[in-house]
Amino acid sequence: MNPTLFNELCLEQLTLSKVTEGETVAVLSRGDERLEYAASFMWAAQKLGASTFHLRLPEPVSAAGDWAVGDVGLGDNPLAVDALKSADMVVDTALMLFSKEQTAIQAAGTRILTAVEPIPLLARLMPTREMRERVEVGEEYLKKARSLRITSPHGTDVTYQLGAYPTMTEYGYTDEPGRWDHWGASFVFTGASDDGVDGTIVLGPGDVLLPFNSYVQNPVQFTIEKGFVRDIRGLAGHSSLDADLLKSYIESFEDPRGYGMSHVGWGLDERARWHGLTQFGGGLGLELRSYYGNVMISTGPNNELGGPNDTPCHLDIPMHGCSLYLDDELIVDKGELTVDEMRPASSGR
Repeated sequence: MNPTLFNELCLEQLTLSKVTEGETVAVLSRGDERLEYAASFMWAAQKLGASTFHLRLPEPVSAAGDWAVGDVGLGDNPLAVDALKSADMVVDTALMLFSKEQTAIQAAGTRILTAVEPIPLLARLMPTREMRERVEVGEEYLKKARSLRITSPHGTDVTYQLGAYPTMTEYGYTDEPGRWDHWGASFVFTGASDDGVDGTIVLGPGDVLLPFNSYVQNPVQFTIEKGFVRDIRGLAGHSSLDADLLKSYIESFEDPRGYGMSHVGWGLDERARWHGLTQFGGGLGLELRSYYGNVMISTGPNNELGGPNDTPCHLDIPMHGCSLYLDDELIVDKGELTVDEMRPASSGR
């Protein structure tokens, strides 16, 4: 994309995030990654009269540059954390999500925007105030619920007991002190009580495995008891490859907390595409978390919700064609939202 066009997109983003004259916007990056993002965000901040600086972390010495969940290299750099705390807003292109440092920066009142997806995708999923309103309708429904049930034609039937953790929204911009959001996101989620998930989840072909950035090819059955996955297996008559890969991935962390159930919610963005993984490399699959009517389950850390599980073993799994109930009220019907205020106004849905 033409750098001038991305400059304008960043200006629109920071305007939605209510950056004003006299504020300070910091941009966080790591190594050589997304330096063009930093340049465009700083240009936009200056256009709005804000002060700005770029904090660039070194490449990790180990892990070959892979994302280690909750570790972006700030843990042994308190001066860098203090610098980010001093800003009114941080644009995070290095991905400090799930880290103690991000929690501390938010607690200081700094709002944070993560921007890591490919630029053409950021352009297509530019946040809007209308999308925010729809996500916040979902938030109100989810906040009131005490149970969440998911079913699917593949055999999923699982229930989450709610109320232990807050409901979170992502609509792609951040304009409130201490708030975090993710450019390209449009979904709502919460977590169950730590021992409050029971039932069966059957992943079917076309469901998405993140961070594998791949689609399920062969059915996988999770048996869940008291908030933990107790068994992962392929279904009879099908290859067990997907199940074997998932087990191998979780076991590689040597941390039983990786089998814990984490957040759960649904996507609302009709502009996001189920087939998005076939188009964009280099991102984190955020489009798949956001696409309209997907029901997403997650395993591993729940510390972003205030929970005790900070394992680095994390899976997000957006599922296609599921139904979701809140206190027995049907909210998602086989991938279609049932509440008019959550549906796109111009789609005819």
